[in-house]
Amino acid sequence: MTCPEGKQSASWTPAIDGRDNAVIKIKFSSAECSVCPSLALCTQSKRQRRSVTIRPESQYKALQAARKRATTIDYKKEYARRAGIEGTLSEGVRAYGLRRARYRGLAKTHLQHLLTATAINLKRIFNWLSGIPHATTRVSQYAKIMAQLPG
Repeated sequence: MTCPEGKQSASWTPAIDGRDNAVIKIKFSSAECSVCPSLALCTQSKRQRRSVTIRPESQYKALQAARKRATTIDYKKEYARRAGIEGTLSEGVRAYGLRRARYRGLAKTHLQHLLTATAINLKRIFNWLSGIPHATTRVSQYAKIMAQLPG
């Protein structure tokens, strides 16, 4: 790898990042970087040395393909469906305490889940029949305050 000043990297080392992904760490020479006039443009590191972390080529290409697919209409439809499911799970956790089972044993826990799902469905049917619209996405207090400020 070549830096903006034309210097070649000193080492390429396989490593594992903070999320247990295989990466390659590319480091440049400390001696060359510490005296480079463009160091501030390359890095903010206190070690006075530029380093770059990249993924292996196959992972990089898969990530780019996934990002490209995320811009398609089909993906957005699929993701909207997932967002609805995530909302239902969130409602179950927040309103009905689904993180903890009240009973011991698989059969009783399964029954609790069925009854909770029934309660969610009954609540939704009631709201639909009553004309109560779906709740909108919550807005944080910070966002509310910022929206009220002029300009």
